[in-house]
Amino acid sequence: MSDMAYTKDMFEKVKRESYHADEINRPTIKYWADVWRRLKMNKLAMTGLAILIIMGIMSIIGPHLSGFNYYEQDLFQKNIRPNSTYWFGTDELGRDLFSRAWLGTRYSLLIGIAAAFIDFGMGVLYGGIAGIASRKVDAVMMRIAEIIYSIPYMLVVILISVVFSTAGSGTSMFVLVFAMTITGWVPMANLVRGQVLQLKEYEYSLASESLGASKSWILRKHIIPNSFGPILVNLTLTIPRAIFAEATLSFMGLGLQLPKPSLGTLANDGLAVMPIGLFYQIMIPSILISLIMFSFNVLGDGLRDALDPRLRK
Repeated sequence: MSDMAYTKDMFEKVKRESYHADEINRPTIKYWADVWRRLKMNKLAMTGLAILIIMGIMSIIGPHLSGFNYYEQDLFQKNIRPNSTYWFGTDELGRDLFSRAWLGTRYSLLIGIAAAFIDFGMGVLYGGIAGIASRKVDAVMMRIAEIIYSIPYMLVVILISVVFSTAGSGTSMFVLVFAMTITGWVPMANLVRGQVLQLKEYEYSLASESLGASKSWILRKHIIPNSFGPILVNLTLTIPRAIFAEATLSFMGLGLQLPKPSLGTLANDGLAVMPIGLFYQIMIPSILISLIMFSFNVLGDGLRDALDPRLRK
């Protein structure tokens, strides 16, 4: 090799654009961008999200599209089947069911979302404190939560609604949300507590504690953000439960007071006229309730898969 003569023809000059040829040029994808990318790949979850968006928009503009107010009565136009004038037909008092159905959807969504977010706030606060505190404090707090959760959910909601109804104040949206959140926050608290107990033993939590960080700082900066995935999935599954509870109460006559419509009250009114063949009056609210329940459930399942790092490809 030492006797070999080297010439310029044996070498090739490296071009400037070849300096970084061995580097990986894939763009960095942030966590939530990757979650959204994987969620979009789930067609069923995106179908549920699209349905919820459409129903949310219709609950806002729907009551104004038909040209009839939800409380207007016309006894000469009662029990009319769906046609070009009354798109969903009319009820036994001649009220337009299109405007009443979409207004009832608005109230049901508002009650369900408000109850779910209150459960979210109370559950995260209570479960976070119980999980990060000492064992004695944790034991006392969770025994209290177990006592509250041992009371049947629907029984509490019914009792609160009956008390306010007999008091003469009626059942308002505030009363329904209050009744649903008395015991509804406990499952969220149990979930958050379990996440906190697991994540506070991870290396980044122990490192922060060894550097002098307070428990509240570790909870806010490390534990809650890293447990947000399961919490978000649970939140999407809590909303349909609250909507179904409100519809059940309204169906029993313990929900929103007339003339405010609700999907449950519309179903109750439709049940009364079903024996005479007016099936459309119960089918319309039933279909809307089913679509809401279906959409939130498939969206929750899609979020669970998208937020799971083990399923990342």
